[in-house]
Amino acid sequence: MIDIDAAVLNFAPGAFWLLNAVLAIVMFSVALDIQPANFRAGLRAPKAFVTGLLSQFLVLPALTFLLVLVVQPRGSVALGLILVAACPGGNISNFITHRAGGNAALAISLTAFTTIGAILLTPLNIAFWGSLYPPARDLLTTIYIDPVQVTLTVSLMLIVPLAAGMAVSHRLPAVSDKLRRPMQQLSMAIYLGFIVVALYANWDFLLAFGPAIIPLVVVHNAIALSGGYLTATLAGLAPYDRRAISIETGIQNSGLGLALIFSFFHGLGGMAIVAAFWGVWHAISGLTIAKVFARTEAAR
Repeated sequence: MIDIDAAVLNFAPGAFWLLNAVLAIVMFSVALDIQPANFRAGLRAPKAFVTGLLSQFLVLPALTFLLVLVVQPRGSVALGLILVAACPGGNISNFITHRAGGNAALAISLTAFTTIGAILLTPLNIAFWGSLYPPARDLLTTIYIDPVQVTLTVSLMLIVPLAAGMAVSHRLPAVSDKLRRPMQQLSMAIYLGFIVVALYANWDFLLAFGPAIIPLVVVHNAIALSGGYLTATLAGLAPYDRRAISIETGIQNSGLGLALIFSFFHGLGGMAIVAAFWGVWHAISGLTIAKVFARTEAAR
């Protein structure tokens, strides 16, 4: 059987551009919920806001590294977990936070700031934590990653559609109100459809490596959700804010992760399977935890 660290998923060149287009649609739909006031709201409630940023960009990568040390997975699988943990909040986190009865305004602020912060912090976290795990470090040394190119790629995939969506939301609120729900539903359907098609095209790899990777992704996602909630609890935040930070930490932009994997890691099998299954599983786990949270009203 082929070594997972040497496996390269089947991914036609045209599909890469399709993935970028899908990600742009997703980010545009997210931005329709974001107003300049959301950035100011984050600054007016700095404790919850800073806690959310630390949970996303420091606590989750650190917990992921601890998981890697305990499980000792192959290098490409470890890099996949680290890369997903280094991504900003996912496209459905705000919707799930609202469904969970959490602080949706805080979630939107965190999504906006973590998306912008990802330009620098995502590549930095991948390089830092990946270099601390020898099997992952060995793979990183064989793949040249230009940090400037990574920054430009992340900027184009995230910031341009984010700015366009925010412009529509701010200048054309009536249009934004009409577009918001159908665009969010469409973007989610397209994104999940893309992942399903990609997994089907690589069914042999999924059968070979899925049994080992899928439980690891489920555990990793549970650690992300609980780590976010625990971080917010230790910071003394109200349950209303804890729910938002838990979901923002546990719902990752795995679409960005996939785009980076195929742009800079040549579709490395372990990384791609981790990110692709994350894209499906975090929607399931997020909606499930939202249903559990929604049973009781959160104290503010």
